[in-house]
Amino acid sequence: MDWIRDHLWESWLALSIVLGVAEMFSLDLILAMLAAGAAVGMIAAIIGLPVAVQVIAALATSVAMLALVRPAFVKRLHSGPELALGHGKLVGTRGLVTEEITGLSAGRIRAGGEIWSALPYDENLRIAPGETVEILQIKGATAYVHPVATLEP
Repeated sequence: MDWIRDHLWESWLALSIVLGVAEMFSLDLILAMLAAGAAVGMIAAIIGLPVAVQVIAALATSVAMLALVRPAFVKRLHSGPELALGHGKLVGTRGLVTEEITGLSAGRIRAGGEIWSALPYDENLRIAPGETVEILQIKGATAYVHPVATLEP
């Protein structure tokens, strides 16, 4: 115990390093915040503050980091662009009708450089070739579409 008392800042540094290495294995950002608290304890030891003040500074910093910094880091790490893969990326895009679409028979549209079978989202609609449609849903290999309103001069 005398060695730790004689080498307080080295003890805080060792604790900070151990917590930092342990964080690399856990990846939940809790141990990193505690390592930051240990680093503040090390700075307090270098300055020559009493052990009680070092411990209080380390604890206060750790709690502040856990309460204020970690949530922002976690939110930033877990957020990102929503990736639409496969045919789901076509939902919300527009296509061109190449074959008439009615509620009774599927027609064809060109969307995303491919030809898709299509049915109207509202089964009472009839969509003529050449019209632009928006893809609202895809089930299997059939796109459910709705015509896009156009302004006529």
